[in-house]
Amino acid sequence: MINVTKSYLPDFDEYTALLKGVWDRVHLTNDGPLLQKLEEQMKEYLGVKHLLICSNGTIVLQMALKAMNITKEVITTPFSYVATTNVLLWEGCTPVYADIRPDDFCLDADKIEPLITENTQAIMATHVYGNACRIEAIQAIADKYNLKVIYDAAHTFGARYNGEAILNYGDVSTCSFHATKVFHSVEGGCIVTNDDELALTLRRYRSFGHRNDDYYSVGINAKNSELHAAMGLCVLPKVDELIAARKQVFGWYDARLNFDKISRPALTPGIEYNYAYYPVVFESEETLLRVVDALKAAEITPRRYFYPSLNTLPFAVPPGAGQAQACPVSESVALRVLALPMYPDLPESDVDRIATIINNHV
Repeated sequence: MINVTKSYLPDFDEYTALLKGVWDRVHLTNDGPLLQKLEEQMKEYLGVKHLLICSNGTIVLQMALKAMNITKEVITTPFSYVATTNVLLWEGCTPVYADIRPDDFCLDADKIEPLITENTQAIMATHVYGNACRIEAIQAIADKYNLKVIYDAAHTFGARYNGEAILNYGDVSTCSFHATKVFHSVEGGCIVTNDDELALTLRRYRSFGHRNDDYYSVGINAKNSELHAAMGLCVLPKVDELIAARKQVFGWYDARLNFDKISRPALTPGIEYNYAYYPVVFESEETLLRVVDALKAAEITPRRYFYPSLNTLPFAVPPGAGQAQACPVSESVALRVLALPMYPDLPESDVDRIATIINNHV
């Protein structure tokens, strides 16, 4: 069986050596020494000012909305994982969907301004598949209308834009450390900001709104454990090596797939990509389904990622907020896009077999 992804696991003895220290200290969570060490190493690796490791990549988006008092309309993308919409609905915000660019599938900045109302408070955009949005254009609109910018950067660890970590852009950027990601700690995520006051608020939010015995604000339990931090400390030094291996697999696909019949999203100029995913787009949903059936018959499991377009979900707009906007580009792409198996140790022979099956069924 070839799955769409496969988690990287470090040397077992290396991991358990860190766990031995956890057992000796009996400090399992609550801002432990391994988590603090991982945060410092991440800040150095990424070149960011404030980075807080949390329990997952969804709760950090919720914390961002809460910390910046975002409660009304947020212009967002319909082409993302459902978590991007869920956090807005969960926090009582109204998602307003702007369509995506047809070349890179990220939020189309040209579609944002007509959707801004007196209730618009923020833009929440996703760096789709780890590829950068048109950051300057989005920021220019935010500056013009005094809006906050939150980037769902779940897929971007290790990717850079114009020489900086993509996580360094926006008022807040968030990342996921789920086991399927380029960098992982089994479960986890982080929130990044350059704002000192906001960083302090987020730090308090992460642990019930208090530090030591002093309570400062409302908060939530978003802490991560020493066991997760230990995994992160083992994986982080391997990130560049893992990205290089992913790049090689990416190149094998590029050399073998028939792009007369399929396409893939363009990389944004200025991006140093982390090769997190290998999505391809077919001419029709019928073709996609035919390819999926052929791959599954060969025990190969791709993923329809992202599907469906979020603006079409029945719960996508809160009651009384009107109907969801039509987003024809996103709705079309979501029906036709497929993420192919992509992980560092995927053999070239398997890539060849996958590409052959696809080429024979498009």
